[in-house]
Amino acid sequence: MSTGALHADVERLVDAGLIHDRRVGRTRLLRANTDSHAAKALAQLLLVTFGPEHVVREEFATIHATVAVYIYGSWARRYHGELGPEPGDIDVMVVGAPDRDEVYEAADRAGERLGIPVNAVVRSASSWSQADDALVVTAKADAVLIIGEETAT
Repeated sequence: MSTGALHADVERLVDAGLIHDRRVGRTRLLRANTDSHAAKALAQLLLVTFGPEHVVREEFATIHATVAVYIYGSWARRYHGELGPEPGDIDVMVVGAPDRDEVYEAADRAGERLGIPVNAVVRSASSWSQADDALVVTAKADAVLIIGEETAT
């Protein structure tokens, strides 16, 4: 993008109230206006379009013998509105009997795309449906369904 085009886009964003700008000497500092009425909707749009849900769905979609795929842990808690620091990784639970190498390769690809580690674990459908696995119990507390049907829980 040319400097002129970038400048024009920045001006439109400032005029729309989506970003704030200020000058420090000859430097122009920009930051998101999180108080803007559109900020939450735009953040949600970016999350759905380019975020972990989208990337995990794409990377794990072709793994055979998978009943469901969930994101859980700190990312899921932030997704549900819990305040806290930005997650440093994405935890993924694959339910079914997939080839573990395929699961770990999908996790590696997703991590490359997202720029943070994606940690995948596999649990059988019976393990997911029972309450005797501590990790499953923890994951179910905040899980975000990515692939499959809610009845898989």
